[in-house]
Amino acid sequence: MQLKNHPPIVSREEWDAARERLLVQEKALTHARDALAAERRRMPWLAVEKDYKFIGPKGEMSLLDLFDGRRQLVVYRAFMDPGVSRWPDRGCIGCSMVADHVAHPAHLNARDTSLAFISRGSQEDLAKVKSRMGWDHIPWYTITDDFDADFGVDEWHGTNAFIRDGERIFRTYFINNRGDEQMGGTWNYLDITALGRQETWEDSPEGYPQTDPYGWWVWHDNAGTDAGRDG
Repeated sequence: MQLKNHPPIVSREEWDAARERLLVQEKALTHARDALAAERRRMPWLAVEKDYKFIGPKGEMSLLDLFDGRRQLVVYRAFMDPGVSRWPDRGCIGCSMVADHVAHPAHLNARDTSLAFISRGSQEDLAKVKSRMGWDHIPWYTITDDFDADFGVDEWHGTNAFIRDGERIFRTYFINNRGDEQMGGTWNYLDITALGRQETWEDSPEGYPQTDPYGWWVWHDNAGTDAGRDG
C-alpha cells in the first residue's frame, strides 16, 4: 500500500536533528512518568476488611494466600468467564492481549511482589486455555465472591495493587481502561505499587526499601538461586 501523505524524505543530518528535537519531549515524558509514580507511592492506603476466597490449582485460597509470602500483590481481573466471548475455548480478546504481554513474574518476585490474574472461569477451563495460549507463567485464580464488584472490576477489566503488613492487607492503587494498555512489563507493574521499583534514584518516602539499580535483576529460569543473579 502506498502512503500518499507521508512525512518528507530528508538527509541523514536533517533526520538526526528531527530526532534530537523529539528526544527532548520524550525525556520530559519520562521525567513526568517518574514524578507520577512518586505520587502513587504517596497515595493513602485503604484497608481490606473482607475475607475474600479464591480457587487455585491446589484448592481454596484467601487474598493473603495470593501474596505467596511476598509483601506486595498486583491483581488483574481478566474476563475468562462463562458467557464472555467464546469461553471456554476463548476468553475476552482484550484480556488475552494483556496476558500475552505479561513478562515473567520472577522479576516482580525479586522485588517482593506477586502477580495474580483472576477470573470466574473454572480452574479446569483456565488450565486448558492458559496452556494453549502460553500463559503458564502467569498464576491464575478463580473468583468465588464479591471481590470483583468490591474492587471495581465486575463489569470491566482493571489492575489493583495491594500491600500487606503481616496479615493486614491494604489496597494501594487501581488502574483500568486505557491505563491497562501499559501493563504487562515489570517496570510498569512496579510503578503502580506502593513501594515502586525500590531503587535508590526514586523519590520515595523516607524509610522505603531501596537498593542500587540492576543489582536485583535475575534470570527467570533460576531466579530462586544465587546463580540467578549476575555478579
